[in-house]
Amino acid sequence: MATMNHDETEALIQEVLEVYPEKAKKDRAKHLAANDTSLEKSSKCITSNKKSLPGVMTIRGCAYAGSKGVVWGPIKDMIHISHGPVGCGQYSRAGRRNYYVGTTGINTFGTMNFTSDFQEKDIVFGGDKKLGKLLTEIEQLFPLHKGITVQSECPIGLIGDDIEAVSKKAAKEIEKPVVPVRCEGFRGVSQSLGHHIANDAVRDWVLHNRDDDNSFESTPYDVTIIGDYNIGGDAWASRTLLEEMGLRVIAQWSGDGTLAEMENTPKAKLNLLHCYRSMNYISRHMEEKYGIPWMEYNFFGPTKIEEALRKIAAFFDETIQAKAEAVIKKYRAEVDPVIAKYRSRLEGKRVMLYVGGLRPRHTIGAYEDLGMEVVGAGYEFGHNDDYDRTLKEMGDATLLYDDVTGYEFEEFVKKIKPDLIGSGIKEKYIFQKMGIPFRQMHSWDYSGPYHGYDGFAIFARDMDMTLNNPCWGKLQAPWLKSEESADAVAKAA
Repeated sequence: MATMNHDETEALIQEVLEVYPEKAKKDRAKHLAANDTSLEKSSKCITSNKKSLPGVMTIRGCAYAGSKGVVWGPIKDMIHISHGPVGCGQYSRAGRRNYYVGTTGINTFGTMNFTSDFQEKDIVFGGDKKLGKLLTEIEQLFPLHKGITVQSECPIGLIGDDIEAVSKKAAKEIEKPVVPVRCEGFRGVSQSLGHHIANDAVRDWVLHNRDDDNSFESTPYDVTIIGDYNIGGDAWASRTLLEEMGLRVIAQWSGDGTLAEMENTPKAKLNLLHCYRSMNYISRHMEEKYGIPWMEYNFFGPTKIEEALRKIAAFFDETIQAKAEAVIKKYRAEVDPVIAKYRSRLEGKRVMLYVGGLRPRHTIGAYEDLGMEVVGAGYEFGHNDDYDRTLKEMGDATLLYDDVTGYEFEEFVKKIKPDLIGSGIKEKYIFQKMGIPFRQMHSWDYSGPYHGYDGFAIFARDMDMTLNNPCWGKLQAPWLKSEESADAVAKAA
């Protein structure tokens, strides 16, 4: 299908909504829209950050996932306890490929599952004593850890365990930070609230710990990387560019991050924010309390990288600005052959995206650098300020979908017929069985990094490898095979 105009996009939305009962149709219509680039505020065209419809398959995560799986979990030298039944901790363990340097079980613990392993008796009698014992055992078994967080699962909020009191008592005993995080999965409408809760825990229990420590030797060029989770090494790729332009990265978190780096963050001159959705809260807090400005940046694709490097450099002096231009010149010579190699194979291909909290807008420029067009995008747990930032990135009348249901996503794909879909693991095998090229854009389909110039070369290779694989022409959806078999039986009869 060619690019649709506004009326055609609206007609498609109404066609897909027809299957719903009237009340559900009215609700879901608020979350689907044709993009209008003339608008400054997305609230005039789309609703977000609302509860999913009961009985309709959602692709969201929960508050626990936002805290443990995203914000806290990658902090490598702390131990993160999943307080509750074993399943949540096991599901969230090592699933996001938050690369780190260290020795697992000695000074890094991100891929280990620490859980209080709730049983029925713990639900009945409470888990405070069990948690206290667990904290003591952790100190005995892993004495090199720098601190502990208690990530509460759903039952904790229901039975009323006092994780704050237990954490304070344990912190005095082991003389290390023990941070209680009230991130029960049922809280909020998605994992977005888990981000906010985790940010508040960082604010209340960690960030101020070195306010009176004057031993830190600062420079005029101290920056931090916040909200980069080092999926496949992305934070390392970003750090390379920042250091090449003369800046000193004094902290990066959560990916490959440490407790000490988190505590040093208020010493920075500028906080650089990658994932706005998950870390804007703590960035705003530091701006208000410490006067540290923050800036969003996008290191996907050469066009956006150049914009970001110049925007960052403009905050500093002419020396940094000149070095930024030198970095751009150096890597442009390397990236031009990448575009020359892959653009001819990807030019004109159309992409639909549905990911978490930033990639549906951040990756658009990288696709466009390869001559591709993003014809549909949406967020699992985005807020309207995310969509505000998306309106100008998308083409006019392209499809926007918030908290899209499994049914809606499949129907949109059938009608729009994109050449490539970028989404999550829950959607991956559905569309692959339909014979549609697919990239898992939460963790780069076990590739990466995708940030930075070198990351763009990997991104371009992966898109080409996926889209132009000859296997797609040989696939047939299982349900279509069943229809053919039924027809054959009917004819034979």
